[in-house]
Amino acid sequence: MKRGSFAVLSNEDIAFFKKLLPGRVITDESELLPYNTDWLKTVRGASKVVLRPKTTQEVSDIVKYCYDHNLAVCPQGGNTGLVGGSVPVFDEVVITTQLMNQIISLDQVSGILVCQSGCILEALDHYLSNYELTMPLDLGAKGSCQIGGNVSTNAGGIRLLRYGSLHGNVLGLEVVLPNGEIVDCLTTLRKDNTGYDLKQLFIGAEGTLGIITAVSILCPPQPKSVSVALLGCETFDSILQVFKSSKLYLGEILSAFEFMDSQSMILVKENLKLNSPLVDYPFYALVECSGSNAHHDEEKLMSLLHAVLDKGEALDGCIVTDSAKIKNIWSLRERCAEALMYDGYCYKYDVSLPLSAFYQLVLDMRDRLGANATRVVAYGHVGDGNLHLNITSRQYSKTTFDLIEPFVFEWVAKYRGSISAEHGLGLKKREYIHHSKTPSAVALMAAVKKTIDPKGIMNPYKVLPESILR
Repeated sequence: MKRGSFAVLSNEDIAFFKKLLPGRVITDESELLPYNTDWLKTVRGASKVVLRPKTTQEVSDIVKYCYDHNLAVCPQGGNTGLVGGSVPVFDEVVITTQLMNQIISLDQVSGILVCQSGCILEALDHYLSNYELTMPLDLGAKGSCQIGGNVSTNAGGIRLLRYGSLHGNVLGLEVVLPNGEIVDCLTTLRKDNTGYDLKQLFIGAEGTLGIITAVSILCPPQPKSVSVALLGCETFDSILQVFKSSKLYLGEILSAFEFMDSQSMILVKENLKLNSPLVDYPFYALVECSGSNAHHDEEKLMSLLHAVLDKGEALDGCIVTDSAKIKNIWSLRERCAEALMYDGYCYKYDVSLPLSAFYQLVLDMRDRLGANATRVVAYGHVGDGNLHLNITSRQYSKTTFDLIEPFVFEWVAKYRGSISAEHGLGLKKREYIHHSKTPSAVALMAAVKKTIDPKGIMNPYKVLPESILR
């Protein structure tokens, strides 16, 4: 990969930024390291400066200066991405939104929250709980990821089954374009049928079209009751039958349906010393229901448990309603990503597949890799067809990597899946976009990018192949 024809940061540039953001410009090499390195510690850039604005106007002034002086920019939120989309590739100017963490307004009747893009997801959820509301998304990285980054990557997570994607829940955005212009589409209206829905351009664009500075989002009522069932199953087909039964028996209170294979459960037991209330089974289903009546909801979940056991869809199961026990059950699933890091190096793949082909990818990958991998584990959101395939080895191995890529993307394409379900393309997957999108669709994306960012300064080297942007 070659560096683009962007200007090199000068002392004059640094002086301008320090005048604009007194005390909020980072140039010390040791302090720059976390901003230059991704969460997985697999990608590292060489930015010489990190800028920490507090307001949209400051972001606008920074970006306009960079546009006028042909300096490439890397927007960064919580830096919890897994595809190298939030760190510089070369020496781009990093603009972090971590100080843009103010809540602007909350309409308690409609449940519409307006906030700056640097607000931490978990902090927003805690704030909303005071008003009996909740965020429509929940992620494992909620303690550090930011809502602007969530929107920029169209993050999914475990609540998508219940509340849908951010494309539906985000009502408005405020965005700074690559030339520094502020586009205010920060509406709080649920219905606005006046022309193009411009906010959709920036949801999932991974910061390549502009920097999101504020978000208006629809927040549902906080459930009055939450119950969770953990079920042990013999086959993945049984998991699918349990999912079908869950929709039938739980209806509107079904809020999450997750699965783990036996290797995932072994992983969290061995590496994190977690305990499961069930004995060992080939597969596990985690079913969550949330509603307004604890007795009614628990009764429906109990009916589901009896039904799936009677029909042989599940071999064993338990139901928990205590919040501490619910947290323990969820930790078995949510901490899988953390547990993988103890194995050494992890090759992570986040794909969408038809449920009929969902687990076959895991079996084929195990056969293909053999002794070249320590583990091949799978877990994910069966409720929306999102598989998290993870392969570990004691250290990075080129042999193992070459056995995985591009095979995994070709396999997904054969079944008309998506090579990225919720983490985006970033740097790592951009060259494989054609496995999920047609040439005409990719060409249209490139046309949009060139129109909005003619100099290509906004998060370069990400999402779209370099060849199509020339």
